[in-house]
Amino acid sequence: MEIPRYPDSRPLHLEDKVLLDNIFAGMQPRISEFTFANLYLFRLAHDYRLTMAGNALVILARGYGGESYFLLPLTGGAEEALSRLLDDGLTLYGADAPFIGKYLQGKEVEIIPDRDSFDYLYSRSEMAELPGNRFHKKKNRISYFAGRHAYSIEQYGESHLKGCLDLLDEWRRVREEIENDSVVLEADANAEALRMAGPLGLDGVVAIVDEKIKAFAIGERLNNDTSVCHFEKADPFLEGLYQLIDREFNRLLYTECTYVNKEQDLGVANLRVAKLSYHPVELVEKYRVRRLGE
Repeated sequence: MEIPRYPDSRPLHLEDKVLLDNIFAGMQPRISEFTFANLYLFRLAHDYRLTMAGNALVILARGYGGESYFLLPLTGGAEEALSRLLDDGLTLYGADAPFIGKYLQGKEVEIIPDRDSFDYLYSRSEMAELPGNRFHKKKNRISYFAGRHAYSIEQYGESHLKGCLDLLDEWRRVREEIENDSVVLEADANAEALRMAGPLGLDGVVAIVDEKIKAFAIGERLNNDTSVCHFEKADPFLEGLYQLIDREFNRLLYTECTYVNKEQDLGVANLRVAKLSYHPVELVEKYRVRRLGE
């Protein structure tokens, strides 16, 4: 499907998967946004659109507040694309240190670390095994759950769809009462991920307690040595279940990977505490870039 030349653009379509999968395979990205599934699932929330700026393929987007931005140029001449888009007043999102060093160092731009969007990178084997004293609280919570509930873990499949959607609906109902509209957008993306796991290349695990699905985690491969967990939901009234489903995702899936990326905390205080408590090996930094004076 043809991609218009900037400033024209078109929406992201499922048919773009082959093109973007091939590009990302060459890029070997480290930031969680750069998978086709992630972009497709949040295409409506962020109004993702494709355009050609010069000979560079670029994804245009909008933030939750309606502000325009663009992601790193994916192909072709990045410098020409950056110059034109920044000159038009758009903000670049998701630049990492190597990209800044190569294309933006010394330019007349403002480079702003976006701490709320830093990805959390962990050792996958540590998440699967929870070794040593550093993880004793996680192991204790799992033991607490396992000592009180009979459960089974299964790899996600079509037969689990309704149970996962029921759990997601309950999560959404509870969260909507205390949080903002982004909860709705996340729930919609999560539901589509469950429905389209096969076409999007997603894998997951579910926890079944008393014949009902009470937790699930779903993700994919990010690059050759890293998986990414996009969605993780569990019954909040079953203590230790979140820790269990997290462990099982990493124990059973993408076992050839060295790392697992668990995305950002979005500045949510309790989520930041939880992510830090798993001892990330790195926070994958992301920066916003704009012209000085914008």
